[in-house]
Amino acid sequence: MKGKVLVTGANGFLATNAIAELLGSGYGVRGVLRRKETFIGDADPALELFEGSFTDKDFIQEAVQGCDYIVHIAAMTGQTGRYEDYRKVNVEATLQLARAGIDAGVKRMVYVSSANAFAYGSTEAPGDETKPTRPPFTESMYALSKAEAQNELRRYTDRIEIITVNPTFMLGPMDDRPSSGRIIMMGYGKRIMAAPPGGKNFVHVGDVSKGIVAALTKGRNGEAYLLSGENMDYHTFYTTLSRLSGKKMSLVRVPAWLLLGAGHICSGLYNIGIKTDATLPNMKLLCIHNYYTNEKARRELGLSFRNTEEAVRDALTWFKAHGKL
Repeated sequence: MKGKVLVTGANGFLATNAIAELLGSGYGVRGVLRRKETFIGDADPALELFEGSFTDKDFIQEAVQGCDYIVHIAAMTGQTGRYEDYRKVNVEATLQLARAGIDAGVKRMVYVSSANAFAYGSTEAPGDETKPTRPPFTESMYALSKAEAQNELRRYTDRIEIITVNPTFMLGPMDDRPSSGRIIMMGYGKRIMAAPPGGKNFVHVGDVSKGIVAALTKGRNGEAYLLSGENMDYHTFYTTLSRLSGKKMSLVRVPAWLLLGAGHICSGLYNIGIKTDATLPNMKLLCIHNYYTNEKARRELGLSFRNTEEAVRDALTWFKAHGKL
């Protein structure tokens, strides 16, 4: 065995895939999650499920004992809420975990941040690891908290090796709840689908998992790596989904002004207690081309990345096999 890896958020979409990749690569895994029955991955003699919350200081100090590595995936996600709440989970608990790792003699920590901790770019000049987040992600409590944690962790790199990986929008199998796979479910079988004017970078969750494993041995201490796949606008994405699903879909291009107008209204409703995801910050996200490059990860981690079509096909196959579609 190559060593034992503590993985937080073990029942999540990325963590389930990453655990499978770690086990297949010869590592032992201690997966941290609140309830063991929520884990959908395969049983394995090298996998130990550890019940508790990674935000609990006493629990995490116990959980990290005997581990050689940490892969920190658990986080408070979403795009609405108070920054203090995001900071408590995504920043303070992350730093607490790093300190616990130092005390336990952990060799290396891989921190899973977000691509949006860095500035996105265009098709011609995609974002890389050199510039900080830019609007509208400066209004995203999630992106801001991940960027803060990423920056704060640098204070510990003289005591524990810390490598950050920054995935883009993940698609693929084992998205049980689902999380990012909702973009597929929203469009699957729809005869008419609204296509926002923007786009994003889609990446296969399996490639992100491989990136996490590669970071355990190849990543440079204190460095961050964008794990990104293919840049694609929403119209092309839903055209691809329609073709792969075999279900005809008529796409209607929605102008930015209409989305932003709806966002203003829904933000007002949210402020008076009517919960909705269609807030202004979220509508702004649908209007930008949120594009990134994976050149650094290819060069330094030796990774390759599948295209969006493969990610969508694998997600569809898994959703259908498990009665999600």
